[in-house]
Amino acid sequence: MPGTSGRVLVVDDSEVIRQLIRVNLELEGFEVVTAADGAECLEVVRRVRPDVVTLDVVMPRLDGLKTAARLRASAETRALPIAIVSACTPADLDRGESVGVDGYLAKPFDPADLVALVRRLLRQDPAAGDGGGGPSGYAFGGGGERPEPSAAFRSRRTDRP
Repeated sequence: MPGTSGRVLVVDDSEVIRQLIRVNLELEGFEVVTAADGAECLEVVRRVRPDVVTLDVVMPRLDGLKTAARLRASAETRALPIAIVSACTPADLDRGESVGVDGYLAKPFDPADLVALVRRLLRQDPAAGDGGGGPSGYAFGGGGERPEPSAAFRSRRTDRP
């Protein structure tokens, strides 16, 4: 799809949520591919080479955090930007930080926050500014390599009830 802003792989076991995310990102010019769980995500990543992956946490077969850990363990996908888009517990966020997730967006979310988070993750290259953060979506780092987990992940998430 020429003229797109990037290719995003949306992974969620809810078809309704996948389509909601897809429509909001496509309206902003992104090319969107979807998967229903982490196992399917790993297959799709190898086939379509997305620029960003969004993951729900609770999914059948392979959950989002285990999927993120497998993506980080592979040399081919180690630097792939990953965002959790889920109604996470504090323990899930701590696990997300430990496996190297780059951003987080709480469900329910404002579609504008989703688009802003994906754009920030796409800009994680040497020419980009820093990750910044929104009211409910956070991206961290801004270098060419995947950023190390930061205190910002831990402190910023505490402003959510």
